[in-house]
Amino acid sequence: MRIPSSPLVPLLLTTLGFASAAAAAPPAEDRAAILAMQGEYAVTFRFEETVPLAAGYEARESKDSGAREVVILVEDSPSKIVLQHLLVAPNGHVTKHWRQDWAFEAPSRFEFVADQTWRVRALTAEETAGKWTQCVFEVSDAPRYCGTGAWNHKYGNATWTSDRSWRPLPRREYTTREDYNALNVENRHTITPFGWTHEQDNTKTVREGERTVRTLTREFGFNDYRRTTETDFGPAYRYWQATAPFWAEVRARWQAALDTGGLVIDTKVDGMPVIVGLFNLATKAENGDAVEASAIDRVFARHIEALPPSSEATAAR
Repeated sequence: MRIPSSPLVPLLLTTLGFASAAAAAPPAEDRAAILAMQGEYAVTFRFEETVPLAAGYEARESKDSGAREVVILVEDSPSKIVLQHLLVAPNGHVTKHWRQDWAFEAPSRFEFVADQTWRVRALTAEETAGKWTQCVFEVSDAPRYCGTGAWNHKYGNATWTSDRSWRPLPRREYTTREDYNALNVENRHTITPFGWTHEQDNTKTVREGERTVRTLTREFGFNDYRRTTETDFGPAYRYWQATAPFWAEVRARWQAALDTGGLVIDTKVDGMPVIVGLFNLATKAENGDAVEASAIDRVFARHIEALPPSSEATAAR
């Protein structure tokens, strides 16, 4: 990974959404809603194409799956909350899943701008006032997407709705689709009496860099997290206890790259060389073996290139 050796750019401690000292205190009810997503869940995932947008396009079959997943609190400060998802298979095998970082009135966020490329963009006061920016990360802690929006508590169930933003091809379609390469998405998280839900209003598109060439179809995604007591999540807690320090080091490497203004991942879209390299090291940590910092650095040096700041990122300083 080619990044400066100097201290991290002060602005872009904000990349994952640290609020400024002058920012207003976040509402307690917002924080309670985010923290309510912690816990142990039986999860169902459904994605269904709904509105064809290209002539001759035929909707693909819906995709339905399920999992057992625990959401663990990693960080809780007044203006930032970090939640880590871990999957537990029926045989007890644990897989580190996605991560969600929430930041109140974040002055900047990273955005997907081209294949395997993310850049940091400054957020205006109007865009972020009173709002939370949620940034989502891959299993390897690589960036995926961010969205910014306000929590609504008026109707008895806290609901957060994002603005529309771009994200890369979803993992569920890496190996089955070549007719689009980006999603334009609005997200909604709702806290329910049974857990919480994640709704996605997706538009599948073909992009050339930051230019939209064509749109194919809309898709509705619905992920339902229902609390369960029927799964032993002990393996997940033990895994995280053993590997949390390792993954903290990994997060710091990604942050260092983003702090320059953005990054490019030099792999195929699935990112598997990075995932495999880091997961192999995580297995060592899980087994109680020391993982040298240089081993993590080698994975990043092979596959991650930091980008210089764009004019938009520089404006946030």
